[in-house]
Amino acid sequence: MKQGVIIGFLGKTQDRFSEYQKPVSTREKLEIVSKIKGFDGVEMVFPYELSEPEETKQWLNEYGLNLAAVNVNIKKEAEWVPGALSRPDKAIRDRAVAMIKKAKDFAFAVGAPHVSCCPLSDGYDMLFQIDYRDSWKNMVETIGEAADYLPEIPLFIEPKYSETRVHCQLDSTAKALLLLKEVGNNNTGVTLDMGHSFQSQENPAQSLALIYESGYDAYIHTNDNDTKADWDLIGASRHFLHYVEFMFWAQQYNYDKYFTTDASPRIFDVVEFFNRHSEVSLGAYNLAKSLNHKQITEMMKAEDYNGLMKMINKEIYRV
Repeated sequence: MKQGVIIGFLGKTQDRFSEYQKPVSTREKLEIVSKIKGFDGVEMVFPYELSEPEETKQWLNEYGLNLAAVNVNIKKEAEWVPGALSRPDKAIRDRAVAMIKKAKDFAFAVGAPHVSCCPLSDGYDMLFQIDYRDSWKNMVETIGEAADYLPEIPLFIEPKYSETRVHCQLDSTAKALLLLKEVGNNNTGVTLDMGHSFQSQENPAQSLALIYESGYDAYIHTNDNDTKADWDLIGASRHFLHYVEFMFWAQQYNYDKYFTTDASPRIFDVVEFFNRHSEVSLGAYNLAKSLNHKQITEMMKAEDYNGLMKMINKEIYRV
């Protein structure tokens, strides 16, 4: 099991009410990752956490780390706060696409496996705010153009129900897959964030299966929440059985990318917070691996519900 972290959570973060942790440089963030047990992967945000490709590679080598992905941020700049890829103004859309292309160039230069993009600012807050027809067509067009560029660097799209918009354009795994079906580029995939899936009232394991059975690739973000908001909690702190089931199905599909942590320490000690996440993720993964996969899938086909519940009690909950 390969584990990594989105390094933006290792320094100062803030919400509407407070600021958390202290500011640290990108290099200092990489040093922190090297101190977390079980982590050797990083997801870095383009362009804000990245320097020149050679310097970035030098830092990664210095701390023995690998790039899990390059995350392109198309929501921070002032003109993209109300949206980027779906806006009526083509010039605004074009600049957002150009940013994704630049992120692909950077990923290629540093040897990252893919680029991930979560278009959080695309959506709406009020009813009668946007033209749903044009917004969807614009998303298909812009994602299609970005996906066609430098196809050896796949583009993964990350759905989320809400935040920063009250209602995001890509609010579910199924909506992201529908978009990719219309885009029609095989060098694309879905970034499945477990917390986003919970917030959308999905079962992450089922969503993972849906991605693969739809013919697309998946990249996984691990965390947890209470389903009411995307709290970015330590994995399995609220949904233990979901976490084990998710690991079971990741193994069924021979998932071999990084399980990248999208969790936020906020008030907790940073290194120890991620140590706890690392150990519970590895524990859940190993627990899922210890299960008799062939027997379980056969019981599912036979609709042996009582046998499956007994297996959960004895093999997972250990009661």
